[in-house]
Amino acid sequence: MSILDNRKNLLKQIKKSRKVFLMAHKNLDLDALGACIGMSLIVSHFNKESYIVIDDKNHELGVSKILAELEGCFNFIKSSDVDDILCSYPKKNLLIVLDTNKKELVQNIDLLSKISRKVIIDHHEYERKSIQDGLIIVDNNVSSTCEMITSLVEKEKIDIDSYYATLLLSGIVLDTNNFTLKTNSETYYSAYFLSCIGASTKKVQYLLKQDLKEYTERQKLTTDITIIDKIAVAKGTNYAKYRREDLAKVADNLLFFNGVEASFVIGRLTDKVVGISARSMGNYDIGVILKSFKGGGDQYNGAARIEGDTIGNINQKLIKLIKEQDKED
Repeated sequence: MSILDNRKNLLKQIKKSRKVFLMAHKNLDLDALGACIGMSLIVSHFNKESYIVIDDKNHELGVSKILAELEGCFNFIKSSDVDDILCSYPKKNLLIVLDTNKKELVQNIDLLSKISRKVIIDHHEYERKSIQDGLIIVDNNVSSTCEMITSLVEKEKIDIDSYYATLLLSGIVLDTNNFTLKTNSETYYSAYFLSCIGASTKKVQYLLKQDLKEYTERQKLTTDITIIDKIAVAKGTNYAKYRREDLAKVADNLLFFNGVEASFVIGRLTDKVVGISARSMGNYDIGVILKSFKGGGDQYNGAARIEGDTIGNINQKLIKLIKEQDKED
């Protein structure tokens, strides 16, 4: 259900709160941070206090730029600060989770039980292991959480500065891979609306600029690629470690090559955890394959985390599953 269909219930939850805590997924990206900032502006519009919870120790380049530029402008806190800020009357506290609906992916899972009143706003697939309590607003037909927030900003006629419009646009551009994935007329309209109120495409590109060293490391993931009927499978070595967003960016980029309509990228996240990031032009339901690895997704994007296995074993299993699905089709 769309965020506008749930608009009255969402605003009711905000209006009856005294303090609103905003939390996205670990390893913040521009969509997650942009959505948190956009929602903070909406909360402020109704004269309520808001706090953005960030426990990440390291940030991707665009997120670091924004946090540095906005220092002192928003209440950025760590989860360890929440106890000192909570309203003494529990029902006056509200937790809004943005850009994820999975318990294990949030910045701090303990906050889900610490704050009883919750709202989940997300554009990813909703599954059995998703957060089950609270007001659930999950619409996987939209491109990004920033698009969801943008539609609410427009509907409520909330006046936002051109800088914040740019942040919302950057989240849309990121999650659509420059409007090549999961876009429809509403996505383009959101971008048009943000541009009309001053969003800068030049600034968006500045936020999306990459670190050259990190880019070079990611490119190593493209040296070992297997193609199975328009599906590219890339894998790193057991020794190199990558961030979740690194795998996602490589999966995005593989879709730009001729003959590639879906991509899977396998890389080690930690000594004990291997990650898979997947993307599709929409012709393959990659989420079905990732469920075999206890991951999830839909026909456009997905991910999985596997503990206690090697990249080689995971790669063999993944290729086998792709070939089996290809036979069924």
